[in-house]
Amino acid sequence: MANDAVNLQIRPILPRFGAEVSGLDLTRPLSAAARQAVIDAQNQWGITVWRKTGLTDETHIAFSRNFGQLELAPAPGGRPFRHQHRELFDASNLDAAGNINKDELVRLHARGNQIWHTDASFMKIRTSLSMLLCHEAPPVDGETLFADMRSAYEDLPQSMKDRIDGLQARHSLWWSRKLGGYPLSDEDVDARGYVLHPLVHVHKGSGRKALYLAAHARDIDGIPREEGVALLRELTQFATQPQYVFAVSYQPGDLVIWDNLCSMHRGGKFDEVNHRRDMRRTSIREGDAPGGFDDQFTDLYKAAGITPFSKASPTH
Repeated sequence: MANDAVNLQIRPILPRFGAEVSGLDLTRPLSAAARQAVIDAQNQWGITVWRKTGLTDETHIAFSRNFGQLELAPAPGGRPFRHQHRELFDASNLDAAGNINKDELVRLHARGNQIWHTDASFMKIRTSLSMLLCHEAPPVDGETLFADMRSAYEDLPQSMKDRIDGLQARHSLWWSRKLGGYPLSDEDVDARGYVLHPLVHVHKGSGRKALYLAAHARDIDGIPREEGVALLRELTQFATQPQYVFAVSYQPGDLVIWDNLCSMHRGGKFDEVNHRRDMRRTSIREGDAPGGFDDQFTDLYKAAGITPFSKASPTH
């Protein structure tokens, strides 16, 4: 039976960004009104936090499908896939057997997620919504921090707005992995290609302008690399001031939905050697679904000559 009556309770976290939301059973099919209420909350707040949802892998996927086409995690190669469903991206520190992963190289890959980033900005077809469900949280730390890219843009000096209007940034997965400590040279990053996205865009759901940058953004098209890197660093520092940022801590069953087109996020550090953290994410593709489903994350790795999940491949 679908959720028919809609009476969301919304508690803002920051005045313009983030809200804890309740009043809807996410394990049940959504009516058109309930679906629209969730969309409206996302468009207004950018990040919504839903506590004690009771979602399973299957109902997590079913709920996510209400909002668009789901991406598939890269096809496994060289090591087993931890989940039965390709729609779930593994954001844990666990191996395929469910034990804490002892592979230091794998841990190194994952540390790239502790840098401010926007999911899949390195793709031509971007991720709009991400939906992260907690299955197991460490006893301390392990939170996620979020930054408000709409308010940050609105508060920029007019001189900076004029400077960045019309600029495009080059985005590369391999650049962010290099920043995270993975052993890649600048030549390696260059050889694996990039995509261009506007540095400022209009967030469709709200009509507000937003910055679109972070760790996958390497430099700016059309200006010297060092100048572009410095500009991206300056904008990221501005957008991650305390007035634009909040952190979410987790208990099992908690779901966070974030809009990648108006926010940045990063994982908080935790004791990854001794404490388990099992988080699973669905990713919703921007725009309307194409006529056929292409597996763009696996294609990205193949184009770079890398087997997903092998020791040679950074995770995303």
